[in-house]
Amino acid sequence: MMGFAAEAPFPPYTQVLDEMMETGYEGTELGDWGYLPTDAALLNEELGQRGLAMVGALVPLPLADRKRHEEYAETALRTARLLAACATNEPAAGPYVILADENGTDPIRTAFAGRIRPEHGLSDDAWKAFSDGANMIAARVRDETGLRTVFHHHCAGFVETPNETIRLLEMTDAALVGLCFDTGHWAYAGGDPVGALRLFGERIWHVHFKDCHPQIAERASRENWDYFMAVRNGVFYGLGDGEVDFAALLAALRERDYGGWIVVEDELPPGMGDPLERARLDRQYVRRLGL
Repeated sequence: MMGFAAEAPFPPYTQVLDEMMETGYEGTELGDWGYLPTDAALLNEELGQRGLAMVGALVPLPLADRKRHEEYAETALRTARLLAACATNEPAAGPYVILADENGTDPIRTAFAGRIRPEHGLSDDAWKAFSDGANMIAARVRDETGLRTVFHHHCAGFVETPNETIRLLEMTDAALVGLCFDTGHWAYAGGDPVGALRLFGERIWHVHFKDCHPQIAERASRENWDYFMAVRNGVFYGLGDGEVDFAALLAALRERDYGGWIVVEDELPPGMGDPLERARLDRQYVRRLGL
């Protein structure tokens, strides 16, 4: 989890993969570059031993900085090459390069996450640079590796709110850039997750199931917590315990024959709960939904 690694170091990756298998998950995203093996043969061996698919990788890049687009493209391609070497699915089912802003690094966006105002947004020139960068990187990824790219709207970044997400999708090529739809970030930013499925339709290529606790979100707003303080207090902790209607979401996904992955994301703050038990509870919850 961004911002917390220093105070609660990650366990060995072998332990995490073992626990994914033990609790009944079928795939994983890559996580921070270098956490899982970056040697394709070793990564494939580790995944194969546990029957896990590689479904995508988050690549956070501050795309509003046009001068660094070539550098960013190489970063994305490094990840895409590793994903492609692990691909076991048809391209429509991933793995995906999951672009995002470099969330949690801008002090204003971090301080006002969940209550962003228009004056906190990008300039028109920066929006153009951001969308041009997303299009360019997605094209390069497709042309070199055959993989597709999605963009992850995310709190504490410059594409957080429903209006910002809509604007980015309007400014990017629908054939190149899909949406990684995250239910918890959408709810925390003031959106209706079920309504978003109907709004974005076929642009949603990848889904993160994350809950959002309205009481914690309200307290974050009232006490002016920044993004990391809200996460530390469990705003995204406990799948099925918050305000997101996952049964309705799943019904809406099935209505449009969604065939991609649904990734369970439960942001466990340091010192709150047991990761293995939480993973088990989350898996039991989505099983009850029919997954």
